[in-house]
Amino acid sequence: MAEPIDEREIEDPEDSHVEIRAFTVGPIETNCYALVSDGHAMVVDPGFCGAGIAGQLSDVAVDLVVATHGHGDHVGGVAALVEALGGDVPFAIGAGDAERAMHAGGVGSLGIPYDDDAPEPSRLLREGDTVTVGSVTMAVIETPGHTEGGVILLGDGIAFTGDTVFKGTVGRTDLVGGDPEVMGETLERLKGLIPPETVLLPGHGEATTMADELRDNPYLNGRASR
Repeated sequence: MAEPIDEREIEDPEDSHVEIRAFTVGPIETNCYALVSDGHAMVVDPGFCGAGIAGQLSDVAVDLVVATHGHGDHVGGVAALVEALGGDVPFAIGAGDAERAMHAGGVGSLGIPYDDDAPEPSRLLREGDTVTVGSVTMAVIETPGHTEGGVILLGDGIAFTGDTVFKGTVGRTDLVGGDPEVMGETLERLKGLIPPETVLLPGHGEATTMADELRDNPYLNGRASR
């Protein structure tokens, strides 16, 4: 039986015509998001219960599924989601994490089982690429550190940060694919790329803003080293 999905809505502060639906899924409460614009949707990080997520999006046309990185808790529901949507919705992920995602099923490094391996990606994302849904276009930022091929999707006023930046902390670097030195370089770079007013939608935990993280997050304000 599918796990229950905790659904909530997040308003895009820049565009009242954009809707963001958030779902908490899986054994370690991964945040899955659906960005909805003009009746079309992009799903970010369906880590679990893909068929259940599809059921919550029956009122829109899902054009794209994106993973911020290839860990099982972020891609374990991709296959079931794509299948439930008819099997032809494209799946995109950072080029450096595609292979990891396709072998992410089963029991992961934390001893937690996930749904499935991700399917072979339809598109490999790289720095400078964009993804579009409805009238919304988001830029792809490569963010290695938590994994080699992690990405952030940055739009006007919002960013899907995956497991790179959380409220008050950042992603682990002690798992396979992590690198603390590279994470530090990524975080330093993000300071100049993400405007302070941007709402950050992380892979786990609460939403925050870049301004709050620049002020309070020790990994971004220089009070801690990674």
